[in-house]
Amino acid sequence: MPTVLADDDLDAMFAALTDSTRRSILTRLSTGDATVNELAAPFDISLQAVSKHIQALERAGLITRSRHRQTRPCRLNAPRCAAAASWIENNVAVWTDRFDRLEQHLESLQNPTPPEKGPDHE
Repeated sequence: MPTVLADDDLDAMFAALTDSTRRSILTRLSTGDATVNELAAPFDISLQAVSKHIQALERAGLITRSRHRQTRPCRLNAPRCAAAASWIENNVAVWTDRFDRLEQHLESLQNPTPPEKGPDHE
């Protein structure tokens, strides 16, 4: 079961996800750990710029870094990503229900059912 995230955590995560380079980095890390150089390879930006993107993802808790000999591989923080995905799924269900009820209400306004005639109104 994913952990519940505080609003500040969600804000940091969604802010980090606004950038397409960061989303690409996360996609790459979903296939396995990678060094900064490996993550930087497909981008036409400096190694320093990629490092800044990695730092933003790390601050948001979406990735972690460890030491392995001379390298510091990056790793996707799957439980944290799952918690964000869970928040989205829960809210999609709420929003879908609200939109369904709004649609029903709007239809009832456009197509009102005539009042039933009782025995007194014949």
